Amino acid sequence: MKEINHHIQKAKVLQSALPYIRSFYGKTFVVKYGGSAMVQEALRESFAKDVLLLRYAGIRVVIVHGGGPQISATLERFGIKSVFIGGLRKTDKDTMHVVEMVLAGSLNKDIVALINKHSGEQIYAVGLSGRDGNLIVAKKLNKEEYFKELGLDVPEEEDIGFVGEVLSINTHLLQALMDNYIPVIAPIGVGKDGEAYNINADVVASEVARYMKAEKLIFLTDTEGIKNQKGEVISSLSREEAYKLIKEGIIKGGMIPKVKSALKALQEGVKKVHIIDGRIPHSILLEIFTEEGIGTEIVE
Repeated sequence: MKEINHHIQKAKVLQSALPYIRSFYGKTFVVKYGGSAMVQEALRESFAKDVLLLRYAGIRVVIVHGGGPQISATLERFGIKSVFIGGLRKTDKDTMHVVEMVLAGSLNKDIVALINKHSGEQIYAVGLSGRDGNLIVAKKLNKEEYFKELGLDVPEEEDIGFVGEVLSINTHLLQALMDNYIPVIAPIGVGKDGEAYNINADVVASEVARYMKAEKLIFLTDTEGIKNQKGEVISSLSREEAYKLIKEGIIKGGMIPKVKSALKALQEGVKKVHIIDGRIPHSILLEIFTEEGIGTEIVE
């Protein structure tokens, strides 16, 4: 009897997801994949299975991944010192070669292989960088505008090198792929002369969501969500509240560009942005398919 009750409870859990699956069927989710969820084996497996569950439930999924710690470790092995200017990685030509090797090479293909290991024979992941099919057309980041937009002092240091910002996303390529595959994107852009640019993965995820008019943009992070002055997680946040928290210094550091990118995406048609704790197994499913959720949702 206990075993039957256990199975009944499982069935109830599955049934409770039905309204969400019905609501999101055929919609597009963009997931920024990074932090511990990319490193810890159990979390990696959980992530891959969760993404496939979304796809088999009829939700079109695009993944954009980061890889800062892995880039730093590889640069160190090559004897190249990592230099950051106001939070941006200075990317000279040698550094750019390593960035592309790590992001578009080993990391991207590892994520693709991980998803495909669990995919069966119907849905596969496919890896891309922004240079493939001119997926992410970019130009050199305007350092002055970037820091002023964040409300920060413009660093006086030397040139930041091949750090880029997004000019456009090839939506036709993504649409064609999403009919049958799960695109996994390395955040590298291509310039007008074919040169590669290193772009912040949060920004790329936001731009992809914006161009694709995604239903949801989901950031997997190593934080519980956005917190208030008391250190409590804020379950839902409006645009006005977000700007207020930035102005008060409660949202700070690396969370500022993430939130500002999220707000831009919302303004351009993305329905909701979720900032969730990727250290929790099945965090995506818990946020999307339960009423309570586990992180912070930002709404227009």
